[in-house]
Amino acid sequence: MNTITHLTGWEFAALACAAVLVGFSKTAVSGANTVSLAIFAAVLPARASTGVLLPILIAGDVLAVLTYRRHAHWPTLWRLFPAVAVGVVAGTAFLTWADDAVVRTSIGAILLFMAAVTVWRRRTAEAAAEPDGVATRAGRIKARSYGVLGGFTTMVANAGGPVMSMYLLSAGFRKLGFLGTSAFFFLIVNVSKVPFSVGLGLIDARSLLLDATLVAFVVPGALLGKWAVDRINQRLFEQLVIAATVVGGLQLLLR
Repeated sequence: MNTITHLTGWEFAALACAAVLVGFSKTAVSGANTVSLAIFAAVLPARASTGVLLPILIAGDVLAVLTYRRHAHWPTLWRLFPAVAVGVVAGTAFLTWADDAVVRTSIGAILLFMAAVTVWRRRTAEAAAEPDGVATRAGRIKARSYGVLGGFTTMVANAGGPVMSMYLLSAGFRKLGFLGTSAFFFLIVNVSKVPFSVGLGLIDARSLLLDATLVAFVVPGALLGKWAVDRINQRLFEQLVIAATVVGGLQLLLR
């Protein structure tokens, strides 16, 4: 973890920009922080980057909950949490034996997979008729499948955003319901990951010191997201996010 305390000015600036993007993604376009994930994993050791990023994500989650707390759909959340817990445990087991090279390759592969999932979700959302209701048998199976995948990807790489974005959109959520449900989901899940990350040595005094200097950058990003949520051309932004995610994933795989 010595790399954390020996950052160059450019490396710190890159992490600060990633923190701004975390805040923006939490209040505007959920899942856009896959770009932040790529930046953190490129600047820091891949395994350590997940522990540094987690408290920053939690700060963004708190701001998102304060902004959209009235719009959460709790029946959907309660349906997801058991499956997510299974995925988090599986991700923790994976991290107990995976070294930095394996984690870096896994994060790169997950980023590319998430980009493909996002493209697929956008196309199927346009072509689909009625989404599966969360109370139907198909809806319950979908919730469990996405919950396990979301729990695993968020534990291993903090990359559960695109998975849950795809699920919530396919379940028929509108913008405010989507943002409110997503905000509470990730706040609860990310806080529950803290003991696992501490136990794995991913969060320690040095990582928290870096977090303390970066968390302030989350606030302007969240304020920008709140301002932009009704103004942003989401189609163009998603295209840019997908492109940046692919570049980040390839960079990690080829390092």
